Amino acid sequence: MKLSRRFPLNALRVFETVARLENFTRASEELGMTQTAVSYQIKLLEDFLGDAVFLRKPRALQLTETGRNLLPKVAEAFTLLSEAVQETRGTREETLEIHSPPTFASHWLARHLGEFQREHPNIAVRLVRGGAPDAELPAPNDVAIRIGVNPWDGLICHPILRLTYAPMLNPQLAESVGGIKTPADLMKPPWISNGKGLWSDWFRAAGLDPVGIRQMQLDAYGALDLEANAAIAGHGVAMLSPFLFKAELASGRLIQPFDLALSDTKTYWLCYPPARKNTAKIRAFAAWIQAAVARELTAAPGALAPPAA
Repeated sequence: MKLSRRFPLNALRVFETVARLENFTRASEELGMTQTAVSYQIKLLEDFLGDAVFLRKPRALQLTETGRNLLPKVAEAFTLLSEAVQETRGTREETLEIHSPPTFASHWLARHLGEFQREHPNIAVRLVRGGAPDAELPAPNDVAIRIGVNPWDGLICHPILRLTYAPMLNPQLAESVGGIKTPADLMKPPWISNGKGLWSDWFRAAGLDPVGIRQMQLDAYGALDLEANAAIAGHGVAMLSPFLFKAELASGRLIQPFDLALSDTKTYWLCYPPARKNTAKIRAFAAWIQAAVARELTAAPGALAPPAA
């Protein structure tokens, strides 16, 4: 028997479309088929499986347990088939959507993505800055840079780096308080921070009693780019990453009076859905960003290589 007669490939395509749109009418419009033809293909699939894939209710369409188990693999299979055909034709122009925390997006990714695009001229990039709490983060369509202690369930996560932090300030502010010659001098200017924890750890590491730490005078809720801008404007000392603010240090807009830097407990991860793991553009980006970060860590320390996943 021919494969086409015993394997319901067209019915699976119809099933994926109906499940994605949750509606027979919209599926028939997308597929260019009549509703009767769509219903017939679903019946063929259910006959083949020996079980229903949808619960048909008056105002709703729900997947059965069989349908829920079937959908992820079917969707992945059609994605892979589409990519294989387009890559074979050699006419594919892709867009890679990258979700990233704001500071990493503006102070590292945006400054390095030109290198990735020179290596992969057929891949356009859409960079999306976001700062939602972890619980509100949807799974990325393509890839996302996320910050956390542990990898995320349901996603493939590669550790990229772990940042270190040190006090930084505007050089004119340093002069206005008589200079920052010893760690104790950092008690003089105002501070910009989202809390006392990292400051306390830094002063202890510098051999000072952190009892003198006072209430922060400007709180940007951990938004490093906002804290850095406030520090550049001379509003206080910020605890910032030398890795992310290398350009500001090189230009003299910020100074880092002391080499002492402390590691954060959180890791930057590259994340993407398991169903997308074989997508060429995602494989290319994953290989590029891990190599690019590793090169920069070697050439200009300011962060740490992450622990193994």
